[in-house]
Amino acid sequence: MVLSMTGFGRGKAEEANREVSIEIKTVNHRYLDVNLRLPRAMSFLEEIIRKTIQEKLTRGRVEVYASYVNNAPNRITVTLNEALAESYITGLKSLAEKHNLNPSFDISAIAGIEDIFTITEAEEDSGLLQELTEKALAEALDTLSQMREKEGSYLAEDIISRADLIDSMVTGIEKRSPLVVEEYRKKLEARIKELLKSTDLDEIRFNTEVAYFAERSNITEEIIRLKSHLNQLKQTMEKGGVVGRKLDFIVQEMNREINTIGSKSNDIEITGMVVDIKSEIEKIREQIQNIE
Repeated sequence: MVLSMTGFGRGKAEEANREVSIEIKTVNHRYLDVNLRLPRAMSFLEEIIRKTIQEKLTRGRVEVYASYVNNAPNRITVTLNEALAESYITGLKSLAEKHNLNPSFDISAIAGIEDIFTITEAEEDSGLLQELTEKALAEALDTLSQMREKEGSYLAEDIISRADLIDSMVTGIEKRSPLVVEEYRKKLEARIKELLKSTDLDEIRFNTEVAYFAERSNITEEIIRLKSHLNQLKQTMEKGGVVGRKLDFIVQEMNREINTIGSKSNDIEITGMVVDIKSEIEKIREQIQNIE
């Protein structure tokens, strides 16, 4: 089965009031390009995440978005600096007495003073965080793989159908090719006789000219190679796996052969079929850019 490089996967893992969520988005790219966006608490897991992705994917631009929520009851500790608070209270009372102000003030005024409270976050459980990350990542990669397989099957179906269409058009060119020489013979003979009027036709020179035209416009080898490339394309698609680069090479060779057929062709019908084949090859090439 061929795999599309385009896909999306999401995974989530929860335990002990902690939750890790990971989203993975992939698009086509010539090589594997992994980009991670991790919260600070998960930064120590970057290499583990990157290595896991590299084991599963071989090509494509990969965007990874991770989030971490810790709702553990002991996550945050608030400590009151009583000595500092009392110093503030004493100073405020002294200021009130000196200026004959009302010395009464509520606790909210004290709470708003900077540095009275110290907020401390408990150290993360790195083992649990790694376990949750690995679970969420595995789920995200699994859903991503399912989507890439599904998209890959659509691509394979479309490419094979276009290859079959090209095959039928190549057969049409193959059937038409021998007729081109015969038509050229008849047209050349009629034109020469018209020009020469009563003069006898030089059969040797005439046959030499026809033979030269036949040799120059012979596309048998190109048709054989093009059909061979089409078979390779279909076999590679059926085999599946990581085949994007190989398919790209095959399509380049198909394009080379059809261009040669077009340059050798001296027939309007063959030229029309060549144009149609080149159009289908280009559509296949575009589709292949999305295959891993």
